[in-house]
Amino acid sequence: MSTWGDYFRVTTYGESHCRSVGCIVDGCPPGMALTEDDIQPQMTRRRPGQSALTTPRNEKDRVEIQSGTEFGFTLGTPIALIVRNEDQRPKDYGGSTMDLYPRPSHADYTYLEKYGVKASSGGGRSSARETIGRVAAGTIAEKYLKLAHNIEIVAFVSSVGNEHLFPPSAEHPSYSTNPEFLKLIKSIDRKTVDEHVPVRCPDTEASARMTKVIEEFRDKKDSIGGTVMCVIRNVPVGLGEPCFDKLEAQLGHAMMSIPATKGFEIGSGFGGCEVPGSIHNDPFVVAPEVAENAAGAGNENKKRLATKTNNSGGIQGGISNGADIYFRVAFKPPATIGQAQTTTTYDFTEGTLEAKGRHDPCVVPRAVPIVEAMSALVIIDALMAQKSREASKSLLPPLPTTLPLRPEANSQ
Repeated sequence: MSTWGDYFRVTTYGESHCRSVGCIVDGCPPGMALTEDDIQPQMTRRRPGQSALTTPRNEKDRVEIQSGTEFGFTLGTPIALIVRNEDQRPKDYGGSTMDLYPRPSHADYTYLEKYGVKASSGGGRSSARETIGRVAAGTIAEKYLKLAHNIEIVAFVSSVGNEHLFPPSAEHPSYSTNPEFLKLIKSIDRKTVDEHVPVRCPDTEASARMTKVIEEFRDKKDSIGGTVMCVIRNVPVGLGEPCFDKLEAQLGHAMMSIPATKGFEIGSGFGGCEVPGSIHNDPFVVAPEVAENAAGAGNENKKRLATKTNNSGGIQGGISNGADIYFRVAFKPPATIGQAQTTTTYDFTEGTLEAKGRHDPCVVPRAVPIVEAMSALVIIDALMAQKSREASKSLLPPLPTTLPLRPEANSQ
């Protein structure tokens, strides 16, 4: 449906060419400072018309908070967020041959077959315009995660076409064994990513190569795909719900719900299949831990277990282990291209379609904040589930010390 989450629930609404798009956020904790200024930066990173490499549709994507806050603080009640469509052009789609054809690789045909009706312009709910609500809601989730646990989420473009930031090699078939990649995800931040706009690949040379690829396909009225890498840092141990709601399963679900996605891999991913178990296993070591309370209570170091390597991508058995969570999402070439394509009409007549409208030649630069937003929605929901469990357990008598317990439990 159009709702995500169990504890932090988000429902998005709107089509690509309707009057507005947005969302309802239910379950946001009360008492958190929140204004439009907190949300707008991510909306601006997602908006169309950012550069010559994106769709020229000129939307400012100004977000308005309609409810759920007062005097700049959340009330704990549903937060309504709205973004008005200011530059929609439904006439680009009507009164032309586009009415006769299901556009190749679009959702026109499947929506019509499913519902018996579809939006007459644009992609309707299948349009990337729907992701505005996700980004707005995800930004609220991110603020809470940062304030409560210092959790950081950063995404960046890792490939466009066959140009890669870290090309796979015989030595490093997976990102997880590449020291340069592992170094990057420890320190990468959004400021650095955005210094490499329009592509958002945090390397000057690789960004230039990727820009050239997008320009070549754009100039040929064609399109090209790519991948987005994301890292989530400072995630507490214990998030994730066996068996069907494993944390990586929830991340995969979230990422594959984004329009144009065609693949998801976490940790060592597909390249890890080429690495023997003796290398792929992540041995445990003793490492210091700084208390996760961002408010500063109890910041003394204490020992904990950590993994020496991180081929698991921060998740083992479907549960976060405290290491960086990192994954990669594949996006297909945008379906709408300016070239004439031979296809078939709704009434089974072969013909030629030359699509109109304004579309990206490559979606990955604008997909970066969407991936970040969906990551935040997954983590905050998993965090709230775990905190609920821990709070419920704390009301019970202590477990007997004869059971296998964590070391700190033996002191009770």
